[in-house]
Amino acid sequence: MDDTQRLRYSRHLLLDEWSEDAQERLLASHALVIGAGGLGAPALMYLASAGVGRITVVDHDTVDLTNLQRQIAHTTARVGQSKVDSARQTLAELNPGVQVQAIAQAADEALLSTWVPKADVVLDCTDRFDIRHLINRVCRQAGVPLVSAAAVRFDGQISVFDPRRSASPCYACLFPPDAPPEEARCALLGVFAPLVGMMGVVQAGEAIKLLAGLDEGAGQLPLSGRLLMVDGRSWQVSALAVRRDPACPVCAAAGRP
Repeated sequence: MDDTQRLRYSRHLLLDEWSEDAQERLLASHALVIGAGGLGAPALMYLASAGVGRITVVDHDTVDLTNLQRQIAHTTARVGQSKVDSARQTLAELNPGVQVQAIAQAADEALLSTWVPKADVVLDCTDRFDIRHLINRVCRQAGVPLVSAAAVRFDGQISVFDPRRSASPCYACLFPPDAPPEEARCALLGVFAPLVGMMGVVQAGEAIKLLAGLDEGAGQLPLSGRLLMVDGRSWQVSALAVRRDPACPVCAAAGRP
């Protein structure tokens, strides 16, 4: 790091659990963010401000006026612009030292199979059940940790699925792919803006801790093996212990220990 970087990241460097080595790991890391909407927008901004060296953002959508209630990386002037280009512009203004790759495409299997193995962490910021399962499966195959969150109405949830940990479940262990829930997209049901922002920020926090190498040894308790749920009506937060499903069609079939 140079002196300008030490000044930019000084408030992290002041933490007892942080070090220049941790910041260097962050600067050398690569985060793949799928979705630049309500979850992805705040997550991207905190990843960039913290100094994640490379960020790849994938989203096929364009900025719509209805997005601006919660998707804080975008502005009124960018309505009609691709979300990934809008996000790249915001991140460049926030931290020009971060390299941002913008991919204005839908996240299909071919794209994920190309980009997931190149990443150190993946953030699932999508809102479709089938895409979440596809991301989970590719991450599991590539051995890349996945930070997955969701928010609809006043309810949010987040967990980390880390295939590097033998006891860590995958997304399919908690939400079987053959039992899709009723349609629960915010475009149909609405979402409380501060809640979805909160969940995106927590996603960034978990990703940053993974990338910087902060784990239990540094007094941290990762969300791997836990499902954190937030009720935006009362701000009650609860956490459930979650375990691997020995019959999971994804991680059991993959032969993981």
